[in-house]
Amino acid sequence: MISEVMCVRVDLTGDCKLTNMLWSYGSSNRPFNVWNVYPCKTGLDEKMISAGNFCCTTSKTVSNCVSPISCLKNAACVYQSMPTADQIHALMSTYGPVFYFHPDEKYLPSSVTWLFEQGALLYKKDKDEPERLSCDGCNLPVNSLDGEYWIGLPHGDAAESVKKGNLESAKAYVQVKPMLGGVYTDLVVWIYFPFNGPSTAKLALIDVSLGNIGEHVSDWEHVTLRISNLSGHLKKVYFAQHSGGMWVNASELEYAYGNNIAVYSSRNGHASYPHPGLVLQGNRCIGVGIRNDTAHSDCFLETSKNYHIISAEYLHLLGDHAPDEPNWLYYTCEWGPNILYNRRVKVDRLLGQLPERLRKSLKYLLRKFPNELSGQQGPTGPRRKDYWLGDERVKYHH
Repeated sequence: MISEVMCVRVDLTGDCKLTNMLWSYGSSNRPFNVWNVYPCKTGLDEKMISAGNFCCTTSKTVSNCVSPISCLKNAACVYQSMPTADQIHALMSTYGPVFYFHPDEKYLPSSVTWLFEQGALLYKKDKDEPERLSCDGCNLPVNSLDGEYWIGLPHGDAAESVKKGNLESAKAYVQVKPMLGGVYTDLVVWIYFPFNGPSTAKLALIDVSLGNIGEHVSDWEHVTLRISNLSGHLKKVYFAQHSGGMWVNASELEYAYGNNIAVYSSRNGHASYPHPGLVLQGNRCIGVGIRNDTAHSDCFLETSKNYHIISAEYLHLLGDHAPDEPNWLYYTCEWGPNILYNRRVKVDRLLGQLPERLRKSLKYLLRKFPNELSGQQGPTGPRRKDYWLGDERVKYHH
């Protein structure tokens, strides 16, 4: 109806981009496609609102292009509709995910405090002897350059024990932030693993162990719950997977019980998935890739009962008590050492173990993942990620 159409001042709008295809109809020569429209600028302090807009085109190659349709801008403070401290706890109780670990998982999560209590070490570049970390991490440096410091496992046999983690101490570390003009609250649920295990390649019907490829000290994984501040309902969840991830709508999720979602953590690599099974990181058409195996099991972490709010910076603006941020959150260097491999020796050794017909498939796979082949690299902590202040890497499941 014309009476429901209104003009909006240009200063209350912002640019949008086309992201995922919502619906397609017609032939390849005359397609008709409907695309989701999403703000170009998103992040903790950005005021652009995703209002459910869509755009129709006759092209299949417009993803991430600027849309002719604008989005709305929140002219008010983005924090006004954000949850209070008590409401944050209510949201975690209601929606806090249950992480299911593979029945054969050897490298389970732990709390950061447990890692420090086991004798984790702080190394400094050009210094021979490491320093033992205090239980609260207060001797971790802040604002240091990459590679200047790194965290290592304890010496001797204790290192192998620490690699296995400690599920009893494990907890979720939760960041709370406004998103899309304060219309949504993002609960970013972080899990810490002391060790990331080795990878296994699938070459058609054959599985090949890749030795220590994929291993590294420390592994930070997360899922993000996007909750409407208008209704309190869960909208969708982001599942982080290696260097990428995907959004899944609430209606497409599995639920462990009530409204608490199920998250399946892949064996050794700990990528998060919405459903159990095998996901190949590679070429699924020919059955060649890195295995990401997930399954339901009796080994799980209920984050609704085991969590720590590590950041909700907006709360003090609402006159509420903001959580005390742990010392380790401001550690800016790597949580594990960087170790370079002899690339040629490692490739030749792997290829030499295979029959001729499988070597071509493995060569293809190794070209796809050069970083994993070149060595071990310790990750940085949550606050160093670009999506700590920004939005998740936009990739949708449809």
